[in-house]
Amino acid sequence: MAARRTQKGFTLVEIAIVLVIIGLLLGGILKGQELITSARVRNIADQNSGIQAAYYGFIDRYRQVPGDWPTANAVQAIPGVTSGGDGSGRLDGTQPWTEALAVWEHLSKAGFIQGNYTGGSAAPTAADTDKAPRNAFQGFLVLFETDDYANDTGTPPVRLNLILGRGIPVNVLRELDVKVDDGFPTTGVLRQALTTGATFSANNIGHSSAACVDGTATPIIWNIAGNEQACNAVYVY
Repeated sequence: MAARRTQKGFTLVEIAIVLVIIGLLLGGILKGQELITSARVRNIADQNSGIQAAYYGFIDRYRQVPGDWPTANAVQAIPGVTSGGDGSGRLDGTQPWTEALAVWEHLSKAGFIQGNYTGGSAAPTAADTDKAPRNAFQGFLVLFETDDYANDTGTPPVRLNLILGRGIPVNVLRELDVKVDDGFPTTGVLRQALTTGATFSANNIGHSSAACVDGTATPIIWNIAGNEQACNAVYVY
C-alpha cells in the first residue's frame, strides 16, 4: 500500500500575517515619502519667507533696495561689497544678472541671509557656489522684477518676484501652492515659471518644463500624474 503524501502549504493565518506585514511595510514607505515631501515643501516655504523678510529688512535699515544700490554708495555702508546696481529704486535694468546677483551679495554681507555671495554679471553655472542661493534641489534662486510667470488672462504685470529655482518635482510645487496659495499654477501669488523666453533663460534658470501643468484642464492645474521633475515656480511679492 502506497504511503500517503502529506501536502504542505501556508495556512490562512500565515497568509494573513504575511499580508499584514506587507501592508505595514507599504504604509511605512508611503508615509516616509509623504514626510520627505512635506519637509521639502516647508524648506522652500521657509526659504521664501526668509528672503522676503531679508529684502524688506534691508530696505528698512538702509533706505535702499539691495542689489540696486550703486556699488560706490553701498560699499560705504557694507564692508566688502564689490557689486551694485543703477540706483533706479527697483531690481531691474538692461543687464539683469548684475542686479540679480548683487542683491545676494548685499543681503549676505549686510548679515540678512546666510552665505557669502560675490555678485557678478553672468548667469551662474552648476560649479558656482558663491553667486546665488539654491533651493533644496540645487536650482538657483533669482529675485527680480519681471512678468516671467504664468497668468490665466493675458500678459501678467511686471512685479517683484522670487524664482524658486528649476528642478522642483511637480508634486512638491502642488503641495507648496496649496500650503501658501490657491493651488493653481496660473493664479494667486505662486505661479508656474515660463517655459520659454524668460529674462533669466541662461542655463534654464528661469524656465519650467511645460509638462508641469495640465493646460487642457479648466482651470489649468499642476500635472501631478505626469510626475515631472524639472518644474519651477515664481512667488510674486
